[in-house]
Amino acid sequence: MRIAVTIFLTDETVTPVRLARELEQRGYAGLYLPEHTHIPVERTTPYPAGGELPREYGRTLDPFVALGQAAAVTERLGLGTGITLVAQHDPIALAKQIATLDHLSGGRFTLGLGYGWNVEEAADHGVRWRTRRELVRDRMRLMQALWAGEPTAYEGEFGGVRASDAHPKPAQKPRGRVTGPRTLVGGTAGPKLFAHIAEYADGWLPIGGRGLTESLPALRTAWTAAGRDPATLQVVPYAVLPTPGKLAHYAELGIEEVVLQLPSAGEAEVLRALDGYGSFL
Repeated sequence: MRIAVTIFLTDETVTPVRLARELEQRGYAGLYLPEHTHIPVERTTPYPAGGELPREYGRTLDPFVALGQAAAVTERLGLGTGITLVAQHDPIALAKQIATLDHLSGGRFTLGLGYGWNVEEAADHGVRWRTRRELVRDRMRLMQALWAGEPTAYEGEFGGVRASDAHPKPAQKPRGRVTGPRTLVGGTAGPKLFAHIAEYADGWLPIGGRGLTESLPALRTAWTAAGRDPATLQVVPYAVLPTPGKLAHYAELGIEEVVLQLPSAGEAEVLRALDGYGSFL
């Protein structure tokens, strides 16, 4: 099983360069970074985990800039987002960022995407909350048109793009109906989520990794009903606090990669956490 990590990198934590070098030297599979553009002070949306929102949410580094630094000082380390808030981006500009990072890193990028939880943050980007899932689906289709090998037009419910020259292309090759980098969708298990995963992604990024025994059969059913090859479905439990029993259970379910949660902290504390996770490698 491949062991990757995720961390809220901020202006107060270990740097992307220092962390990426340590991860590659220690044999970790990848580094995934979250995204928040800003956190409105006046909000009514509760923190999903309960209690006060941790300080790091309002100080998060831009994941693409940070991953670009990580890519420049490593050769094998996987690079991913967990998650990119696609609804909060201009899709044409985002497609360029993603393709550039995948190209420059030699195909090491994983686009972990999701729908978000902070209503006020999304609203400042002009996102209508009730239609955000459909908006993300539409923007993914638009970006995949820009990543296609030949100029390809796309016209969707929320926007479109003319057939265009758009380079660089992602280094990763098209996989059936999926074009672009490895794409994993985060979100709570359910028919709509699983239908979207089967339509335009490579798999699921379940936050915390809970309830997989019950959820995986439904996802596999939706996947095969969409005509996808069962052997290609990827499920990557994300932001996991590991135990040997938990990882053994994931292995029994056929899961090949797990993303462990690191503390949002300075270099010394993060390195101690990596030492502790070393037994899982």
